[in-house]
Parts: sequence; C-alpha cells; structure tokens
Amino acid sequence: MQELFAHDFGVIADLVRHHAEQTPDHLALVDPDRTLTYAQLDTLMDRIAASLQRDGFEAGDAIAICGLMTAPYAAVFLGALRAGVVVAPLAPGSTPPSIVKMLADADAKLLFWDASATDTLALAKTPRVGLDGGLEAWLVPEGTKPARVVPEPSWPFNIIYSSGTTGEPKGIVQPHGMRWGHVRRGATYQYGGPEGVTLLSTPLYSNTTLVVFFPTITWGGTAVLMPKFDAGGYLKLAEKHRVTHTMLVPVQYQRLMAHPDFDRYDLSSFKYKFSTSAPFGAALKADVLKRWPGGLVEFYGMTEGGGTCILEAHLHPTKLHTVGKPADNHDIRLIDDNGVEVARGEAGEVVGHSPIMMTGYHGQPEKTRDAEWYDPAGKRFIRTGDVGRFDEDGFLTLFDRKKDMVISGGFNIYPSDLEAVLRKHEAVFDAAVVGVPSEQWGETPVAFVVRQPGATVDAETLLQWTNDQVGKTQRLAGLQWIDELPRSAIGKVLKRELRDQYAKK
Repeated sequence: MQELFAHDFGVIADLVRHHAEQTPDHLALVDPDRTLTYAQLDTLMDRIAASLQRDGFEAGDAIAICGLMTAPYAAVFLGALRAGVVVAPLAPGSTPPSIVKMLADADAKLLFWDASATDTLALAKTPRVGLDGGLEAWLVPEGTKPARVVPEPSWPFNIIYSSGTTGEPKGIVQPHGMRWGHVRRGATYQYGGPEGVTLLSTPLYSNTTLVVFFPTITWGGTAVLMPKFDAGGYLKLAEKHRVTHTMLVPVQYQRLMAHPDFDRYDLSSFKYKFSTSAPFGAALKADVLKRWPGGLVEFYGMTEGGGTCILEAHLHPTKLHTVGKPADNHDIRLIDDNGVEVARGEAGEVVGHSPIMMTGYHGQPEKTRDAEWYDPAGKRFIRTGDVGRFDEDGFLTLFDRKKDMVISGGFNIYPSDLEAVLRKHEAVFDAAVVGVPSEQWGETPVAFVVRQPGATVDAETLLQWTNDQVGKTQRLAGLQWIDELPRSAIGKVLKRELRDQYAKK
C-alpha cells in the first residue's frame, strides 16, 4: 500500500474507493448508533457528491457542517470532497451570531446539522439538511455516480474557524496539498492496513481531530467516533475495539490517568497515542509513558500550518519538558519583537515554514499578512505567537503565548513557569495563571487553581508555598480556587474568561 502514498500529491476521496474495492467489508466508521464498511462509505460518498452536483454545486463552492461527530457527519465531509466542494465544519457550541458570521464568511450554500446544534442555529438562514433525520430524503438514489472531480493541490480543502465561541471568526483555509502532507505522515506511525483502529473523542470541526482522522481512513483503518468524551466511556471503547491509535488533548490525558479504574483496562493493543493543541506537562507525559502501552507523540504546531515540532516522548524521556524537534522539511526559527532572528540559545517568537501551510485567512488579507513573516530571502513563514528557545540538542522548549506573557515592573513573567510550580503541590489538580492590571507594576500574575479531591490546604498557604518556590519578580499577587478551568472543546484554557472573572470580582 505504500506506493499509493509515494506521490507528492494524491486524492483522499480516491483512496476511500481503493479500500472499498480491496476490503469492501472492513469497517471504516463506527459511532454509538451505526457502522459503515468501506463499501457502504464509498457508496454514500457517491450519493452525497452527486446530490451536491444535482443542487448546482461546483468545485470550490462551500458547505458547512454543524453537529456532533458521527458516521453521517464524516461521510458528508468525505462526500463533499469527492465533488471538490469545500467543507466548513462549525462548532455546535458557538454563539448564534458567530455561526451567522461564519456561514457568511465561508459563503456556505448548504448547512448540514443535527439536534445538538438546534439552539446554535437559531439565527441561521442558510438552507439545511438534517444529519439525524432528513439526509436520506435529500440524497439521490443509490447507484447514482457523481461527475469525476480531480482537485489540484492548491484547491481549498476545508475552512477551519479559530474562534467559534467568542470573538470575531477567522477562517483558516487549508488546501488539499496540506491535508495530503498529513496523510503521508501516516506511514511513520503505522496506520497502514485494516488492523489499525483509531479512537477519536475530539470534535471533527477541530484540526486536532482531522490530522488523525484522514490518515486513518486513507490508510484503510477503522475510525471509532466518540461524540462526547468521558474517561470511563473512552476506556471501555479502547478495550472493546482493541484500539491502536488515538488523538487526545492534554486535559483528556489528565482525566484518563486520574480515573480510578485506569489500570484495570487492557490497553496493550495501542501502537501510538498522539497529543496536540495545548501545553502537555512533563509529569503527565511521564505518567502516560509509565502506565499506558505504546508510543506517545506530541505534535506542536498550528491549524494555520507552517512549522511542526514532534516529540516522540517514548524515545526521548529526558526531553519531556520540550515539544521536540522540527519535523523533516520543516524550517522553524525564532524572531524578536522587531522581526529579526535571535541568536542561538536566545528566546524568541516561533515562526515556521513547511510544505504544510494554510493558503490564508478566508477573505481577510490583512489578518493573513499579520500572521506571516518573511526572511531576508523572501521565504514565507507563519507566526505562532508562542515564545520558545531551542536547547543544545535542537529541542524546542515553549514558554508561553506572547499575548499571555505578563510584564510586571519591566520583567517578563511566563505563566507556564508558575503553573508548573503549582502543579507540583500535592493539593493541586490543575492551575492557570493570568496577568491582571496593577497600579504599582502595570501587570501582576494571579492563579486560578483546581483542588485535588479531598485536599484541604487553604489558598493563603498555597500562595505562600508557591511564592517561596519562585523568584521575587515572579511572585503571585493572588490565588483563587475554582471548580474547573474554562476550556475550549479541544482543551485550551480560556484565559480571557479568567481575566474577565477576576475583573468582575
């Protein structure tokens, strides 16, 4: 099968057909209510593509999908690609005004949805088709074949929105060539063949999920879809399906490793576990390596693409505090506030260039330019907004987001450093540090902390303990208990909400 991926570019929808011909009865998609074999998926993709063409869709036109991760959702995504149609997957947890803006921005002519998005779509006027009732009536008869469409690498594949709950939506246009790069990387991590089973519990509107979903399907594996994550349910599915691969964000690893029955489950089938999207603490990585069979791989990068660092944690146990080295053919550099590359060993903003890069932000050329940096030779890089430093072995250590860095009395304070200290205390389950206004210092750091179950330490004692562990300029000005840190659907802490919460108090 390796020869199918040897080319610089290939068509993902064609690979589904290849598997339908070679292994028609092998399961492609599994969700709590249904399964689809490769033959069934291929047939359904044909009907979806032909139905879109019947409705006047041409290559480059867009649809939107808003709902939970299910087999019909995945089939619509893949079927649209077969017609050359661009997919804009939208978060069902978005606000109704944001959904309207995203639909308009994508110029989506049709919206596929399910009941989970009912309230979200209250203001949407786009014509729609129900994924959980109405899809079959919309489809052309079985056996109908769509007109063949062969995409070019530069054609838009999907539009991923970076701001689905608050703020102005920003659509990241990823081309077919970028997705093909993700698919080819599948060879490194042994997706190949029908023995591969990937368990996915992050949403399909997230690039986090898609970078594993498409390699699974194109390499002929089975994707087990978990629409809503819970640690106990995940462990049951992993054991039942003899899962070999998974993508999880760090907070999911945290909840799984803390589950009282974790060590009772048979997870010996795992080959690789992946993580991305949020900071992954070294202690948590070490716990995963100790107790969960299979390799652990952390990807550091952006939905926008550019540069990716990869940490194969099982091979580099002394580098768990880093995000690894640049991937092959990925050029990652560090720049200062003036856009000048820093000297080796110095910290700077991470910028990256690779074959896997977004076309730009849809319809927003100014924001696209703001996200780009060009070296003196004119080479295009994507800015990450993250501050980091390479060590002597070429591994990248991240400090923080530039926008999250606290400047107190002229000193730069990285919240991640303080969060790491807090997590060392036995009473701390989770923690986040944000900068708040200070008349004396301009800004000062405060912490929001989730207690370990049963912990009784008071806030003042923990505050003093933390400040005894850090330098004078890093000391916390305050510490508040919180039941749970606010997070996005892919596990990123929403620090803006914490700042707002502090300001209200």
